[in-house]
Amino acid sequence: MDFWQIHTVWFLVAIAFFPRITMLVVGTVSSFGLLGWLGFIFAPHLTVAILATTYYWHTNPVLCVIAWLVALTGTSSEAGAAKKATHR
Repeated sequence: MDFWQIHTVWFLVAIAFFPRITMLVVGTVSSFGLLGWLGFIFAPHLTVAILATTYYWHTNPVLCVIAWLVALTGTSSEAGAAKKATHR
């Protein structure tokens, strides 16, 4: 299955900037049970990267690498923002 046959560029933008909302609307959270919900709550960018690698590595490895870069930078920037907010 190819990513571009199912999704568009707008999906990429939405999943990069609003992963929780996008995963909730698309329905990926409920299909993975407890693990999906834990990823949704604690590390949505990481969950997206894991799902992308699982489904699309064989057809779009570049897209998967970009998903991991977004996951690592997105998660670290969220942690930094949370730390600043609690410091005030």
